[in-house]
Amino acid sequence: MTISVHTNASALVALQNLNKTNDQLSDVQNRINTGLKVNGAKDNASVWAVAQGQRADVGALSAVKMSLDRATSISDVAMAAGESISDLLNEIREKVVAAMDTSIAPASRAAYDADYRSLLTQIDQIVNTSRFDGSNILDGSPSIQFLADADGTQTITLTGLNLKVGGGTVTLGPDINSVANATAVLAQLDTTVASVNSVLGALGSQAKQVQNHRIFVSKLTDTLETGIGNLVDADLARESAKLQALQVQQQLGAQALSIANQAPQVILSLFKG
Repeated sequence: MTISVHTNASALVALQNLNKTNDQLSDVQNRINTGLKVNGAKDNASVWAVAQGQRADVGALSAVKMSLDRATSISDVAMAAGESISDLLNEIREKVVAAMDTSIAPASRAAYDADYRSLLTQIDQIVNTSRFDGSNILDGSPSIQFLADADGTQTITLTGLNLKVGGGTVTLGPDINSVANATAVLAQLDTTVASVNSVLGALGSQAKQVQNHRIFVSKLTDTLETGIGNLVDADLARESAKLQALQVQQQLGAQALSIANQAPQVILSLFKG
C-alpha cells in the first residue's frame, strides 16, 4: 500500500464503515421510536403497499361497524315499542271482554269504551315516537339497508313494518260501545295479537342477524389489525439488542478512524535526521 499524505485509504475505509454503522443505527433508532419496521414505502415498498391496503379495509370496516351500530339501535327501539304494543293489546283484551258483559250499566260500558279508545291512541303514539336518528321501521316507512362489508356491496336489511292501528297488522274496530261491537273486536284482537307476535319474531331475528354480523365485523377488524402488525411492527426486543451492538460498533469505528487518521504521521519518522 502506498504511503501518501494526499490519500489515506485506511481512513477512507474506516469512514465508510463508520457511516454504514451510523446509518444502521439511525434505522434501528427509528424503528424503536415508531415501533414499526416498515414505516414508509422507502423501508419496504411491497410490504408497505400491502399494509396500506389492509389499513384501508380496516377504515372501511369502521364505517360498517358504525352503520351496524345504528341498525342495532333502530331495531332495539323498534323491539321495545313492539313489546309495549303487545302489552297494550293484553290490556285491550281485558277492556273488550269486560264490555261483552250484557249486565253492565251504560255508564260502565261507556267507561270501557273510553279506555279502549285511549289504548288505541297510545298504540299510535308509541309507533310515532319509535324513532332513532330519524328512522322508524314501525310506521310504514320503507325498509332500511345497512352496510355489511368493506366494499359497500353487501347490506343487511331491517324490514319496514306498520304497527299503526289500521295499518294492516293492528286491525281493530273503532269502539266497543255495544256487546256486538265488543264481540267483533275480540275476534279481530285474536288475529291482531298473532300478527304482532309474528312481526316481533321477525324483527327479533333481524336484530339477531345484525348483532351477529356486528360481532363478526369486530373480529375481522381485529384480525386485519393483527395482520398489519405482523407485516410492519418492529420486534422491539430484537431492535434493542441491535441498538446495543451498533452502539459498540459505532464507538469502535470512531476509534478505528482516529487510528487511521494518525497513520500519515509515520511519514514524519522517515524524514528525521
